[in-house]
Amino acid sequence: MTQLEELITDINRFEAIISEWDESQRCVAVGLQRAIESLHKAALTNLIKSLKQENVSALHQAVNDEIVYAVLLYHNLVKPPLSERIQTALAEVRPSLQNHQGDVELVAIKLPDIVEVKLIGSCSNCATSTLTLTQGIEQTIKKHCPEITRVVAVKGNSHPPANSLPTDSYWVKATTLDNIIENRILAVRVANNDVIMYRQGDNISCYRNSCSHLGFPLDKGTVETGIITCSAHNFQYNLNTGECLTVPDISLQSYPVKVKGDNVYVQVQK
Repeated sequence: MTQLEELITDINRFEAIISEWDESQRCVAVGLQRAIESLHKAALTNLIKSLKQENVSALHQAVNDEIVYAVLLYHNLVKPPLSERIQTALAEVRPSLQNHQGDVELVAIKLPDIVEVKLIGSCSNCATSTLTLTQGIEQTIKKHCPEITRVVAVKGNSHPPANSLPTDSYWVKATTLDNIIENRILAVRVANNDVIMYRQGDNISCYRNSCSHLGFPLDKGTVETGIITCSAHNFQYNLNTGECLTVPDISLQSYPVKVKGDNVYVQVQK
């Protein structure tokens, strides 16, 4: 386990302890946390301004450290990874495509400034697919990722080339087995990822706590016989597979899970 993973594990452990306190005690702890975070953010903001003026290369070198980057990302002082911002952009346009039985998926990121996507469903052979790409998908990606200058639609089963952007990941302790009650969901935050966990027998599934329809939190929904129904628009998902039972091909984003002893770990991207 890396130093960052150890630090995050400690934070998760204390958050789990605080979650068992009564509301008045939790309010005090949360208030203290926010005050400390505000102090740290102000100090980091001043430090970044100073380094930008005096030694930009030192700033770039510091951000390459995974712990420094994680803290700056937490305080929204640096941008999330390019791959994450592209997926956010695609999630933003996906509902409008799905309303017309279409969708889009990321194929490859060709550094420094090209993204390849694949239009699927009705979008793949629609006469207006070029307009969909340029006026919808490309504009949205460029809004979230100004460094991208070109978005290309590819055909067929393309695979990312060897020089595409890698997706680094690491394992983080999410909870313990006794916290995941069988046939119910547990909402937790794992390294800035809001997820839900579901247990049926020895099988544990983990998904982003976000309905694939319009992104509403799924932990507000109801669970019955392994199916969760979103409280916003009644979209239903199979909690064992992540498959959407309401509209095909918009499955929940899943996270790999492993169990060591009583601890449950989730794999997340850096």
